[in-house]
Amino acid sequence: MSTKDARKFDPEAPEESEIGWEMVNQSTGLGSVMAHFYRGEMDRVTTWRRRLDETTTWAVTVIAALLAYGFSTSGSHSILLAVIIVTLLFLVIEARRYQDYDVFRSRVRIVQENLFANALDPSAGVEQRDWRRQLSEDLRDPSLRIPFPEAIARRLHRIYLPLLFIILGAWLFRLTTITGDRSLINNAAIGVMPGNVVFGLVAVFYLSLVWITYRPRSRHAREDFDRL
Repeated sequence: MSTKDARKFDPEAPEESEIGWEMVNQSTGLGSVMAHFYRGEMDRVTTWRRRLDETTTWAVTVIAALLAYGFSTSGSHSILLAVIIVTLLFLVIEARRYQDYDVFRSRVRIVQENLFANALDPSAGVEQRDWRRQLSEDLRDPSLRIPFPEAIARRLHRIYLPLLFIILGAWLFRLTTITGDRSLINNAAIGVMPGNVVFGLVAVFYLSLVWITYRPRSRHAREDFDRL
């Protein structure tokens, strides 16, 4: 392409935005280039999806082991509260990985929606007129698409909030197994910290989790068949 032709190039023009015909035109290498690009991005999506699953698997395994120890004869109910902290560490790790996963998933969806769908049925047009510019800018200057608080909220909603409530139920049940004439609140005492303070802190913590998970916010993550 000459310098003069490059200046005339408009990625938003109909003949440029609807490039599905180029995918099957043997005179151009675009189809081969995009095929390799798509395969590479799909490999990244698969890799980061596997990393998400591995984090969840490790979290469930560690939680199960600590819960078993907390219910053993030598275990204390405070061990179950420590499980909450461990779960939060896994939550932070998984939310960070989810941010990376969403970057590559978004690239794949842009290509699927605007290039492959247009190649199959050019009459339907494209979903985003400036999709080539969006993809080009993302490749030139990659950046996270969703903020960390939203990633935390999505992982809480999908995986970690139910896990944390299971831990809460296990902790409350463990308190009922403590022998003696003391009440449930008194049994929650940890060292010099009275039980009512412990209960108050736990209640505030779980209410905060629910607020973080379900509070209204602008959505940045893509909404598609992948409900992660």
